[in-house]
Amino acid sequence: MKKQTAVLMCLVLATSTVLSACGSKGSQGASVDDTITMAISQVGDIPSAGNPIQTQIEKYTGKKLDVQWIPNSAYDDKINVMIASGDMPDILKVNYTPAVTNAMRNDVFWEVGPYLKDYPNLAAQADVFYDNVKVDGKIYGVPRFSDIARATLLYRSDWFKKLKLDVPKSTEDWYNDVKALTLNDPDGNGKKDTYGMMLFKKYNEGEYSFTTRLAVSLGAPNKWKVEDDGSFTPEFMTAEYKGVMDLLKRLYDEQLINQDFAVFDSTEADKKFDSGLTGMKIAVAQTAKSQLERLQENVPDAEVDLAKLEGPDGYRVPAQSGNAGILVFPKVSVPTEEDLKALLSFLDKLMDPEMSTLLLRGVDGKHYKKLEDGRVEMTDFAAFQREVKPYRDNLPLVEGYNVPAQKDTKIGEKGVAMAKEITQYAIPNPALTLYSPTYEERGGDLDQMINDAQTKYIMGKIDENGWQQQVELWKTSGGDKVMQEYASSYKEQQQQKQSK
Repeated sequence: MKKQTAVLMCLVLATSTVLSACGSKGSQGASVDDTITMAISQVGDIPSAGNPIQTQIEKYTGKKLDVQWIPNSAYDDKINVMIASGDMPDILKVNYTPAVTNAMRNDVFWEVGPYLKDYPNLAAQADVFYDNVKVDGKIYGVPRFSDIARATLLYRSDWFKKLKLDVPKSTEDWYNDVKALTLNDPDGNGKKDTYGMMLFKKYNEGEYSFTTRLAVSLGAPNKWKVEDDGSFTPEFMTAEYKGVMDLLKRLYDEQLINQDFAVFDSTEADKKFDSGLTGMKIAVAQTAKSQLERLQENVPDAEVDLAKLEGPDGYRVPAQSGNAGILVFPKVSVPTEEDLKALLSFLDKLMDPEMSTLLLRGVDGKHYKKLEDGRVEMTDFAAFQREVKPYRDNLPLVEGYNVPAQKDTKIGEKGVAMAKEITQYAIPNPALTLYSPTYEERGGDLDQMINDAQTKYIMGKIDENGWQQQVELWKTSGGDKVMQEYASSYKEQQQQKQSK
């Protein structure tokens, strides 16, 4: 909390002094003509100097790249320090955090919305990608495009067939499936060593929250609900979300899920699935291929399948923000409109067919081969992950846009197709781009307070009355103000839309 407050205070100071304090950096704006400096997240090992991917990017765009790779473990903290100090590169990848949105409001970054129409590839992308990164109705960067909806049910289809189970569509279905997969020896080894599913310590946190994904499929809102009178209700105060909490409590009480979930890391839960000990999980659709490959290394005859998340109201999946970061342009290092346009042109070129193919498929003859039907087939996926993925995961690309289709395994192709299909069932978070000063200041503490209370309820450390007391504490600690401020911001946003 103190760290966040300090960053925001430094940011306000930096906003007014950044140009004078960092004049030497600003004077490098002309360097956009030949070299582009970037700060982006490190994915795997840092690519070696002169690697073929960066070399081809530089040759095609006519720009040299000077890349600073920042480890994910300390990414947001590092970005906050860079913003507060004013020591920033030409292009900076940021996440949609309070410190970043505050910087946007304080004019630290260029507003790019008015320019996007002049760049055909950037302009061709769906409005929702840009709407989801707006701050006070303005666009301050180019999203690193990502699917709007990706959550699916990944399950051991061989176990489901053996136990004659159906894909769950209600809390009772989830209970019955988990119970059967835990108690009825689906792997046939005569031991009680399987779980229907495994819970992990951050099960209810962030955009990828397991409880949000499950609750939305069963009728709950995505993080927040807008009532008929325009007021806002958090997901955990709705009956549908509470039903998921009660489901997890029931499973925990009957020892049908791992009793150590409060300290169990999600990577360890993944390893249990890989080892053939777990029956189902909610996962990103496109991960099904790699999940099956890892599983079959341990259980060669194992089978998995994907299903759309479904509940009493049909298919429902929580919409995500549609980005894996935002590429912004600091005014301190990009001092002129001409420099900004050069950088936007650079990003736009990365979405041309030649560059999209390089960044999404790799190098012809090394990472993939061309097929007679126009598709391509991956030939060295390990090399792709090592050499191409660090750039792919940081730059603006869209699977299916200006790139040849990829031949894949049956489950691989199904995952890609399903991620596109479920977009139509995506339930948006109505508070995604709303402004709440209280949440920006104390949101992390408020979230942690209610997350901890959910865990205590599931584990039986507090009862129904104790849970309600925690909800009231959340409200009096700032939650009420957040609800009011979101309602006010929503009303203002709706009025702005109506006036256009």
